[in-house]
Amino acid sequence: VPNAQVERIGEGINMTFESGLMFKINSAEISDAYKADLTSAAEVFNKYPETNILIEGHTDDTGTDEVNMALSEKRAKAVRDFFVSKGVSESRLETKWYGETQPKYPNDSEANRQKNRRVELAIYANDKMKQEAKEGKLQ
Repeated sequence: VPNAQVERIGEGINMTFESGLMFKINSAEISDAYKADLTSAAEVFNKYPETNILIEGHTDDTGTDEVNMALSEKRAKAVRDFFVSKGVSESRLETKWYGETQPKYPNDSEANRQKNRRVELAIYANDKMKQEAKEGKLQ
């Protein structure tokens, strides 16, 4: 998926999008530029329906704790709603939000703050896929 940092973590995949590029400052409206990237991700998710997706919203430390928590919630839910609009089953999607509580970088410069304004996706096998893997039935 273009413009996403993808890394394997254990049995899952973590995909990080910089919210500073996905969203305008203090906004939960997804930018047009990133709708194409999210559409690409949705196509992959629809191709592999045995996976679940955890959508996590994060912010930097500017603004109050309450504002940041609400903004990270709105951003995570905006991504969820976008995926649903592209045919990804809502039952596969879970949203969590953390405001400014889980920075990846020190909030000591604008460049680092932008990196902390992010949405992360954790893609992992559902129970059916895990069982098939145990039984050696994965194709």
